[in-house]
Amino acid sequence: MLPRAERLIALRYLRPRREEGFVSFVAAFALLGITLGVATLVVVMAVMNGFRAELLERVLGFNGHLTVVAGPAGIEDWKSRVARLRAVDGVTTVFPYLEGQALATANGVASGVVVRGVEAEDLARLELFRGAFRAGSLEALLRPGRVLVGSRLAERMGLAVGDRLTLISPRGTTTVFGTVPRIEGFVVGGIFEVGMYDYDNGFVYMPLADAQRYFAMPGRINTIQVFVADPERVERWRPPLEAVVGDLALVDWKQLNAHFFAALEVERNVMFLILTLIVLVAAFNIVTGLTMLVRTHGRDIAILRTLGATRAAIGRIFLFAGAAVGVTGTALGTALGLAFALNIDAVRRFLEGLTGFELWSAEIRFLSALPARVEPWDVASVAVMALVLSLLAGLYPALRAARLDPVEALRWE
Repeated sequence: MLPRAERLIALRYLRPRREEGFVSFVAAFALLGITLGVATLVVVMAVMNGFRAELLERVLGFNGHLTVVAGPAGIEDWKSRVARLRAVDGVTTVFPYLEGQALATANGVASGVVVRGVEAEDLARLELFRGAFRAGSLEALLRPGRVLVGSRLAERMGLAVGDRLTLISPRGTTTVFGTVPRIEGFVVGGIFEVGMYDYDNGFVYMPLADAQRYFAMPGRINTIQVFVADPERVERWRPPLEAVVGDLALVDWKQLNAHFFAALEVERNVMFLILTLIVLVAAFNIVTGLTMLVRTHGRDIAILRTLGATRAAIGRIFLFAGAAVGVTGTALGTALGLAFALNIDAVRRFLEGLTGFELWSAEIRFLSALPARVEPWDVASVAVMALVLSLLAGLYPALRAARLDPVEALRWE
């Protein structure tokens, strides 16, 4: 523990005096730099963590942890396969469906969509769809001729519950004149919003029986999604699941999204390194300020030495002064960063309302809201890094002050 006298002297040196205006300015600038650097790092780490967590939750919640994919002929004995997949230990949900592509048209607007034929009880098992309906309900799939559409698609086409949506499939009827596209109208029974732009903008759900008739695949499906207890260790479920699916292709989410999530991790690490330079620059300002402080207080140091202060005591005084700047800046920066990160989407909406510019485009960034997830380990690592840099910054000025010769310092006094 630092003696009380040394603490008082260090704090006295940090208080600005009129004749030391520039020194005080440099110290204040260092404090501000550390505060802003730590706050920026906390916010950026929280946003990167939130972005990855939200994407992972929605991608896996929509597409499953493992996916069984069939060829054009589909899976004929799919009910028995689904029952065996559900019996595998550690499998939480199995979601079978028939997927195809179509052109959707309504109110003079046309758009390509992915159509999934599902059973209502199977879709209800997906946690992502619980409470995701802005209008209508999941029960609409219990009635033939009804479809569920994403909120972005409904907005673009001006659709509401009860409106008619026309689907045009390239897999139509073959005649002597060629293939005639299959055109059929459906009634919108519900509008969902899962929070990812691509899914809310390009997916349509219909009853499985309607999809089998529409895509001319009676009694068959072509995809089965499997959800397991621990998606991060999805590899451990591959052997038992492969024994069930047989010759069908089985791919997991890491295979499908490996490059995407690896790019997110690289971007997170690079952002951390780049923003650390802000704290490093502030640490250099601590070196500058304390070095100037040593030069301006050379006579005081000499007097303290003549009164019996040791070299170690002088060094501790200036080391404590640098640490005080670092600790104060780190504490303020951490508090500011946490306050900003925990309310970042509200801040984003406020700035958008104030400036009139869209700061977070869902079309580009996939998510409808700006996410943030504060991880205690990240906050602790940022704080420790800032404190270590601050302590290291105070070493050179402290050593210089400790080595000051009192005779030389007082010679011309």
